[in-house]
Amino acid sequence: MEGGNKEFDFSDKDFEFISDMVKSRVGIMLPYKKKQMVYGRLVRRLRALGIPTFTEYCKLLRDEKKADEELTQFVNAITTNLTGFFREAHHFEHLKSYLQDLQQSKQKSKEASCFRLWSSACSSGQEPYSIAMTVLNSFPSIANIDVKILATDIDTNMLDRAKEGIYHEDAFSKAPPGYMKEYTSSASQESEGMRQVKHSVKDLIRFNQLNLLNAWPMKGLFDVIFCRNVVIYFDKDTQRVLFDRMAEKMHMGAILYIGHSESLFNICDRFESLGQTIYRKIK
Repeated sequence: MEGGNKEFDFSDKDFEFISDMVKSRVGIMLPYKKKQMVYGRLVRRLRALGIPTFTEYCKLLRDEKKADEELTQFVNAITTNLTGFFREAHHFEHLKSYLQDLQQSKQKSKEASCFRLWSSACSSGQEPYSIAMTVLNSFPSIANIDVKILATDIDTNMLDRAKEGIYHEDAFSKAPPGYMKEYTSSASQESEGMRQVKHSVKDLIRFNQLNLLNAWPMKGLFDVIFCRNVVIYFDKDTQRVLFDRMAEKMHMGAILYIGHSESLFNICDRFESLGQTIYRKIK
């Protein structure tokens, strides 16, 4: 960086270009105080490509003919992937109660037992797997219940990890008692402490790459959407557009879960707060 003993020069002009590109492509705001973080995340790309300076790296990103493959690696490096099994546990407690109530309502009205849930920023998979485990634990049997969980993320590397479904047993420290034993198995004798998510859980989930700022190919409506710790990186206008689009993809009365530091206040009036960052669609 300028004036330091960094391996690669990283000028303010380089940072401004990268910041603008991240904002336009994925909606994430990168203030100047994030310059050190950006350097740390992208320096590995410069080493891998054998590029001597950030200025040269920015030149590559500007080149439409050469940048296609690198843009995916660029986005993967920049995006934040903080996650965990049953993070913000009260959301999953509410989800279980909501699904059971919804099932009873469907049975009374003789409506098909069909549930559609979306983990919109699934990272390495812990959130959608937590959702799937909650679904399985919510009903004595799901043989006659049609459940599909869509799990999307912009980061293809994280999606690859999610599809594998292999995690250290320490990752399940916040899971309800018995869940790890019920829904995972030992990954292998050679991998001490590693757990493999069972097929009964995996079979409920479809993983797809998706940039939330681009077109959404989903045609049906959702009963539940998890969009947690995502919009804190977006400006207010982007948040308004995103939540309005989500409302369009939800049944009336459907549930939206957002992150503990996020709020829909003065952002979207199509939901009512149920407390603890849980919202219900009302229009």
